[in-house]
Amino acid sequence: MPPALRKVALAIHLTASVGWIGAVVAYLALDVTVTTGQDPQLVRSAWIAMGMIAAWIIVPLAVAALLTGLIMALGTKWGLFRHWWVLISLVLTVVATVVLISEMQVISRAAAIAADRTTSTEQLLAIPSTLPHSGGGLAVLLVIQVLNVHKPQGMTRYGWRKQQEERRAVLRGKEQRIGE
Repeated sequence: MPPALRKVALAIHLTASVGWIGAVVAYLALDVTVTTGQDPQLVRSAWIAMGMIAAWIIVPLAVAALLTGLIMALGTKWGLFRHWWVLISLVLTVVATVVLISEMQVISRAAAIAADRTTSTEQLLAIPSTLPHSGGGLAVLLVIQVLNVHKPQGMTRYGWRKQQEERRAVLRGKEQRIGE
């Protein structure tokens, strides 16, 4: 990938990834409000906001982070399967995105129940919280972020083999130039 395109792709990837974390933090604040709140209007408003944030911000940012992460891995020296930190980040991102998309059914249903003015206070306060998922999701996203910032050492077998092939190719090229 040319350097200018790599920089654009990296900027988009970082924006989507950090945006995803920020949106989950906002969602988490609302989730705590739903879990601990006793004011029906506050709980109702929080559920409606959670539904909107999840559908219109978190899911699109999650998909964008996953897709741009794939582009960065495939278009840079890091590769998709060469380094453990890239592979672990990919797996965690896919798992987080799949869990998020499956959890969207619960969130959408809860937001619809909260938006229905005929829902009683007891029904509203009885909607189960998504706090374990949002807290766990934030933890996973932070692990991914730390992996991507620190880039710990460790190549996969595939990565090591590719590195050895590249080194041999460079040595063969040098030997050919010397022999000419």
